[in-house]
Amino acid sequence: MKFNVTIDRDEDGIWVVECPAIPGCVSQGETKDVALENIQDAIYQCLQVRAERGLPLTIETRQIEVAA
Repeated sequence: MKFNVTIDRDEDGIWVVECPAIPGCVSQGETKDVALENIQDAIYQCLQVRAERGLPLTIETRQIEVAA
């Protein structure tokens, strides 16, 4: 499965990666590469927990256009 993730840096310089399609699925790392590796494991674990609890694996996400 493929997922979109968001990548941001917090005020302490830690990279924070989130998978918007899976509520609460967030990870981090000291480098961007480490954070991206960590989110792969987090996604796998979140999917397992959601399946065990009988929850939908993902929620719907969409891109929308907003005039700036």
